[in-house]
Amino acid sequence: MGTFTSKPAGTMRSVVQCCFLVWVIGIGIRFGMYVNAAESGAAAPLVARPPGVEGFLPIGALTSLKYWLLTGQIHPVHPAALVIFLTILLMSLLAKKSFCSWLCPVGTLSEGAHTLGRRLSGRSLRIWPWFDVLLRAIKYLLLLLFVKLIVLDMPAAALGSFLDAPYWAVSDVKMLHFFTRMSVATMAVLAILTLLSLVYRMFWCRYLCPYGALLGLASMLSPFKIRRDPTGCTGCRRCSAACPSRLEVHACATVSSAECTGCLTCVDSCPEAHVLAMRPAFWKQPPAGGFPTLVVLLFMAGIAAGMASGHWRSSLSYADYQRLMPLLPYVSH
Repeated sequence: MGTFTSKPAGTMRSVVQCCFLVWVIGIGIRFGMYVNAAESGAAAPLVARPPGVEGFLPIGALTSLKYWLLTGQIHPVHPAALVIFLTILLMSLLAKKSFCSWLCPVGTLSEGAHTLGRRLSGRSLRIWPWFDVLLRAIKYLLLLLFVKLIVLDMPAAALGSFLDAPYWAVSDVKMLHFFTRMSVATMAVLAILTLLSLVYRMFWCRYLCPYGALLGLASMLSPFKIRRDPTGCTGCRRCSAACPSRLEVHACATVSSAECTGCLTCVDSCPEAHVLAMRPAFWKQPPAGGFPTLVVLLFMAGIAAGMASGHWRSSLSYADYQRLMPLLPYVSH
């Protein structure tokens, strides 16, 4: 038995997750200040509107994607939504479902909730395997619903009408109010999801997130996969026991499942050096920290490309937000 017991990937992932979560919270605070200024009638906002808030508009981004593919134009109202969507999709195509395990703030909070729940109760519950398979189908059904409604059924004229409508213009504000002005029903749903995340590992991500379902399917094309060297493997099964996606890593030469998030937990759990690695088939000895660095660089490169191409900041002005703000209670479609 080897003595490879350090957990460098886990430490790096925690640092990246925390930094990204702080960044997202900062975006939310800045956007809240911007919206508060517009609602109060201030002559000018104290801070500029952060385009990154559009990352919370994935359904609209899917609509923008189809509009772009059909017309060759990126709609100017919320272009960052499309840039972020394409960046995350590219990450999955090249570096597994890494956004989910390294950057997604919802995933970070879900992991934190489960860690807290395990410390409080001393255990983690597991759903029966057959029921687990049924529940996992929910996120794919939700994805199929959105694909049908937007990609298949919505004609080009309807796409333009939606993206030009006041609803899309203030969708970012409505998303902010979803968190800051929660209804009783919203609080109840979030409380239930939080309780489930306390006792079941990654409940939302594993069973309900259609975004994760899309990224998982795209990630199957990624050249980066967890690869196991059977000659050095002792069959201890620690990798499978540690896997948050409940994959049988110990039985795979290559983990190709759409459920693999590229979190590298299995790599950290392996007591043998270089038996497990996240790498392409042609790269036998990737450098330590190579995959985490790739994940962060891919995200930064995608955002930088959006900025450099002029498709980052919304065409809406502060005056537009002030004009649209009184319409918020009446804008539903």
